[in-house]
Amino acid sequence: MLLGLLLGLLMGPYQALSELGFRLQQGVWLGAQPQPLFGCMLVFVATALLVVLAWGPLAVGRGGGTTALLALDRATEVGRRAGKELWLQQLSLPTQLRRLPLMLLTHLSGLAVGVESPSVALGASALLAIRRRWPGFQLLASMPSQLVAVIGGAAGLGAAFRSPLLAVAYGLEELGQRSGLPLVLPVLLLAGSGSLVATTMGQPARLPGLELGSLSPELWGWVVVLTLVGAAAGALFVRLLLPTAAWVKRLLMKQLLLGALLLAASLTLLAFISGGLSLNDGSLSLAAALSGGPVGAPLLWLWRLLASVLSVALGAPGGLMHDSMSLGALLISPLQGQPGLSPNDLAQLAAVGATALFAATQGTPLFCAAFVFTLQGDPALLPLLMLVAATAAALGERWRGEGWNDHQVRVLLEAMPSAPQNPSATPSSR
Repeated sequence: MLLGLLLGLLMGPYQALSELGFRLQQGVWLGAQPQPLFGCMLVFVATALLVVLAWGPLAVGRGGGTTALLALDRATEVGRRAGKELWLQQLSLPTQLRRLPLMLLTHLSGLAVGVESPSVALGASALLAIRRRWPGFQLLASMPSQLVAVIGGAAGLGAAFRSPLLAVAYGLEELGQRSGLPLVLPVLLLAGSGSLVATTMGQPARLPGLELGSLSPELWGWVVVLTLVGAAAGALFVRLLLPTAAWVKRLLMKQLLLGALLLAASLTLLAFISGGLSLNDGSLSLAAALSGGPVGAPLLWLWRLLASVLSVALGAPGGLMHDSMSLGALLISPLQGQPGLSPNDLAQLAAVGATALFAATQGTPLFCAAFVFTLQGDPALLPLLMLVAATAAALGERWRGEGWNDHQVRVLLEAMPSAPQNPSATPSSR
């Protein structure tokens, strides 16, 4: 229980940085007196500096930080022995401290990433550090280091979003595919106690429990359409992200300064033409959509997609979970103003779209349905969201090919000398 409270407290700085990004977005771009010139300057300067540092002296803090954690779980025994020390070093607390300046710049510039992956990496790093420095914790000392890392990562996510349910679902479906049931009870205890002290900063999309009522029969057609469109859009997201990340890497390895200025200018332009709504992880749009409010013009979907792809590709320390949900919720924008669709109907359809695109991108249906349910809080929708997530995840696997996390793990394992690959680390069966 004490370890869980510590994890919850450790998430505070990350949540505060996320809150800083939202406050800047609301005050500079969306306030009563917007300041687009100042906002553009802030996005450009902070993004350019972030890219230079992330591909230079602070390269160890680049990205979400979960790739080494996934590799620990998915590698073969021989491969794990070959890369274990390096991966554990990437999951050390000093590495997370080096990530903090990059996270500050990420949220100052409003890059379209969330704090999910950094929270996972921090949770894993904290638990591994405790196991190494204080072997008196018999429970941790008796576990393999890879299981400790998975438990800490899942609990970190659960504490950050105050949801033990999310922690267990994420641990079983994504982080601990080979760890299995031994992680369930420790994750529940750590995430549950951590949730007691975690703050609500940086999470404006989390709504009080809504009671939208049962789904009208007239909406089932739209549910099918949004599930198919969301699955296709999620596949498109990943198919754009993989080559863009490869192109960005080649560019920055050859021309770091020029590449930094080009990426900063691109994201600044997207922020300007979207009025600031392409910034951060999209929680402001997501919150409006999940509560039945206006979500903006259909073109906002394109601006957010491009901003999300570039933000992740340049190595911003963050995850794409909220981005995926935001993009999915925005799929209802053409339906606004349609006769016969009430705000409640739009809120339900937004949850369907968010779940479909998220599940197609992430490939973890139980976790994706649980996350959208956690944000919207309408228990009547949960069975429908689970059905939508399972369908979209199956379609997304077929349409997108290799997932983003699978790709990063495969590249990491292939870079290890004399490390035979585990088939589950290549494009997964999800």
